[in-house]
Amino acid sequence: MRHVDFSPLYRSTVGFDRLFTMLDSLAQPESAQTYPPYNIERTGEDAYRISMAVAGFSEDEISIEAHRNVLTVKGERKEEGNGEGSELLYRGIASRAFERRFQLADHVDVVGATLKNGLLFVDLKRNIPEELKPRKIAITATSAKAKQIETKTAA
Repeated sequence: MRHVDFSPLYRSTVGFDRLFTMLDSLAQPESAQTYPPYNIERTGEDAYRISMAVAGFSEDEISIEAHRNVLTVKGERKEEGNGEGSELLYRGIASRAFERRFQLADHVDVVGATLKNGLLFVDLKRNIPEELKPRKIAITATSAKAKQIETKTAA
């Protein structure tokens, strides 16, 4: 993939720094980060859900943070002993630490998170403020009486 240089646009635009940074980061692969796997789904008109497979992690080993339109999910397993005299012969369940970042659109808030059957569900909702929502503007017709007054004063 070819790299696009946005530096000329920085000189002629104001306030779009974050947009260009996001476009720049989309062009670069996340260094093949594939763990843990996740799904993003739309659950309503303004509602979304991120589902992450975090088998083996408990609630106190996962942290979720939303800061400046970035949702960060981190997981760090605590060291656990296999028990007295036991030996792990094969490790098929990943226990490595992870950190996943998701870019959130403006006005998208984290509603809550639940951990069930090895899946972490993070619910998101888009809350557009009233002043940014489109509003309908009524068109009023001028009355015939107002037109008559204007013509009488003009004569």
